Amino acid sequence: MFRSARLKLTAWYLIIIMLISAAFSVAIYLGVTGDLNRRFQMMEHRMMLRRHRGVAPQVQDPPAFTNDLRAAKQGIATLLLTANGIILILSAGAGYLLAGLTLRPIENSMEEQKRFVADASHELRTPLTALKSQIEVALRDSKISKKEATEILGSNLEEVEKLESLASDLLSLAHYEQGEREFALAEADAGALAEGAYKKIDPIAAAKSVQVTPKIDSVSARVNKSSVEQLIVILLDNAVKYTPSGGEVTLAIRADKRGVEIEVADTGVGISSDETPHIFDRFYRADRARSKTSAPGFGLGLAIAKKITVLHHGSINVESRPGEGTTFTVTLPDRS
Repeated sequence: MFRSARLKLTAWYLIIIMLISAAFSVAIYLGVTGDLNRRFQMMEHRMMLRRHRGVAPQVQDPPAFTNDLRAAKQGIATLLLTANGIILILSAGAGYLLAGLTLRPIENSMEEQKRFVADASHELRTPLTALKSQIEVALRDSKISKKEATEILGSNLEEVEKLESLASDLLSLAHYEQGEREFALAEADAGALAEGAYKKIDPIAAAKSVQVTPKIDSVSARVNKSSVEQLIVILLDNAVKYTPSGGEVTLAIRADKRGVEIEVADTGVGISSDETPHIFDRFYRADRARSKTSAPGFGLGLAIAKKITVLHHGSINVESRPGEGTTFTVTLPDRS
């Protein structure tokens, strides 16, 4: 599809360039030949005056001039046609290259959309299949007890919560991908936002016996309040998720020369160097060797965190060593 579109776009580029080139060539040809005709007529007029006065002409007769004029016109036409032929060849190559560069972002966007739909469909299929299987088993069992029914409903509720979480993450990602048009900034205390995020994650960490240590300074910056809090929640949740019981997560908020710096460090399992470049991709999970029960999620959190950072014109970096822990550092410039 894109090859056909590229060829069509190249053809349109070529048509436009050649129409402009042809118009200039006609204008040049008419201008130059018109000037030659005027000069020829002036010379012819001078020769006639000399003959009339009885002065012998010192230059060649008009018929020879006519042949020279015709040859000059032919030379100009040949030169312009050759130039247009060269322009045609160069324009075809440049147009094809330019069409490829023009369509590449669209092609990449469509490929990314296809992958996104495929990945989302796969992630949706897993909980839906589990729900369907459990319900079918329950319906076929005519002697199901109340306890068994309660267990099945509880399991179904877990799957529904997974679907709800996935839908929420997808909506967040779609919202942030709308860009800065929907991204309002306001003066806020980044420390207070971090405190709010810490309070949401601390009960989850306590249930897993993971110690979360806040080192929060009061830093004023112009940011999007809800998204920055969500960013910190994502990083904390990710750190707690991959830190075993007895481990520690540190949340630090401090002033940076450009704005505010957010650092979340853990003593968890870490990320291998070959997987680090991909952790911000949608639906990518660095813990491929482990089951979803040990680390629940759909691989959208860090993609959302990256998008929030980009919308703030900030940067997010990760340092990790397998078995030793991971540190995420986010810098958000003050855009006041």
